Amino acid sequence: MRLLIIGSLNGQIGAASQIAMSRGAKVSQVDDIEMALGSLRSGKGADMAMIDVNLAIKSLVDSLANERINLPIIACGVNTDATTAANAIRAGAKEFLPLPPDPVLIAAVLEAVAQEDSRLVFADPAMKNVVDLAEQIAPSSASVLINGETGTGKEVMASYLHSHSNRSDKPFVCVNCAAIPENLLESELFGHEKGAFTGAIARRIGKFEEANGGTLLLDEISEMDIQLQAKLLRAIQEKVIDRVGGSKPVPVDIRIIATSNRDLAEAVAEKTFREDLLFRLNVVTLKIPPLRARKVDIDVLSKHFAKKYSEANGLPPRIVTDEAMAKLQLNPWKGNVRELENTMHRAVLLCQGDTITAEAILMPDGSTTPDHANGSAGHAGSASDRSSTDAGLVGRKVADVEKDLILNTLDHCLGNRTHAANILGISIRTLRNKLKLYSGEGAAVPMAGSEYRYSA
Repeated sequence: MRLLIIGSLNGQIGAASQIAMSRGAKVSQVDDIEMALGSLRSGKGADMAMIDVNLAIKSLVDSLANERINLPIIACGVNTDATTAANAIRAGAKEFLPLPPDPVLIAAVLEAVAQEDSRLVFADPAMKNVVDLAEQIAPSSASVLINGETGTGKEVMASYLHSHSNRSDKPFVCVNCAAIPENLLESELFGHEKGAFTGAIARRIGKFEEANGGTLLLDEISEMDIQLQAKLLRAIQEKVIDRVGGSKPVPVDIRIIATSNRDLAEAVAEKTFREDLLFRLNVVTLKIPPLRARKVDIDVLSKHFAKKYSEANGLPPRIVTDEAMAKLQLNPWKGNVRELENTMHRAVLLCQGDTITAEAILMPDGSTTPDHANGSAGHAGSASDRSSTDAGLVGRKVADVEKDLILNTLDHCLGNRTHAANILGISIRTLRNKLKLYSGEGAAVPMAGSEYRYSA
C-alpha cells in the first residue's frame, strides 16, 4: 500500500501518515498539488492520496482525469463543518477523514483501498496444495495466472508470491483492469508522453515502468479490452513498452501475475480474450478453491477475523461458540473469504459479551442469515417461496425483472461492481452498460465508491 500525503494541516496529516506507516503503508509527502502531480508523473506511484481539504481538490481530480491517472482521493480536515466535507466529496474525493486522526478509521480506509494484510491464513488440505505449488514457483520469474471466484484471496496470493520471490525487495504494483475505464487503462499501464492527448501536459510513467525490476499484478485481466491485449502481449514477449504518444520503445524487466474470476479458456472461445496472450500468462496456473470447498479454513479464518477485528476495535478477544461455528459451516459463502471477513467483523461489533454466538451471525442489514440446511422442511419452504415468487413475476417484462435483479444485487454489494457482476454471472463490462442504461432512464444506481465510506 503506497500512500501520498498532500499538504500538512499543521502536522495533523503527518500524524495520520505515522498511523498509516504503522499499518504497513509506504508513505510519501508533498506540500502542494503540483508537487503531487510531479511525483505521480515520475513513476513513484501511489495507491491512495490524502489531501488537505483546504487545497483545490477539484483541480487535482480534474488534472488526474485529464492525464489519465487513476487514484482515489481522501480529503482530510480539522474541525471541518459538514458543508466543507460535502463539498470535498462533490469535488471528487472518495471520502472525508476528520483530523486529529483516528487509528481505527484510517486503518479501515486503507484496507478499503488495498488489502494490507497479505499473510496467508489456511489449514485446509485443498488450500495447502495450492500454497505448496506457489512456494515452489515463487523464486522464478515465470508468469503466473491465479484463477478463482471473487473473494477467494487472489490478490493476497499474488502478494505472497512476490514476497517469496527473488524480486521481493523491488516494487509490487497492482492494476485492477475491471475498475479502470477502458479509455484510461492504456495510459495507466504504459504511461504517456507530453501532448499525447488533450490534458497530457507532461510525461507520465505507467505501471509497467513503476514495477520495473519487480512484479506487476494485472487483477481481473479478463475485463481488458481485446485491442489493448495485443499491446500487452508485445510488452510481455519483447520486454519493452510504448508510452501513449511515444516514439521510442522503453525496456522493462518485470514479472507478470494475472488474476481472473472467469475461465479464460471460455473467454478465448467467446473471442473476448486472445489465445496467444493466455498461453503467455499461464506458464503456471494457481487455482484457488472456493471457501465452501475448504471447510477447515472456515473454522480457522473465522477465528482469525474475530481476533483481528477485536483488536482493531479495541475490544477484548471474542470467542466463537460451537453453535456459531456450526452456523458458519452451513453457509455456502458465495462471496468467499471476503464475505466471511465482513460477517465476522459484524459479529465482533454486534455480539453480547465476549463470545460470538449464533445470534451474532447476521446479514449486513441486521437480519438473520438464511438457514442453509437441506432438511425436508427446507425443501417445502423452497417450493412455497417459489410459488410466491412466480406469482410476483407473472405479467412483468423480462427487462424490468432483470433491472430489479441487477440493481438489488448491486445494492446488496454496497455498490461494488466486480462483486455484483460475479454474483450475477455477467462481465463487468455488461454490468456497466446496463447501469448506464438504467441511469439514463432515471433509476437510482448505487455509487461505485460506496465501499470507501467508513466515516460518519
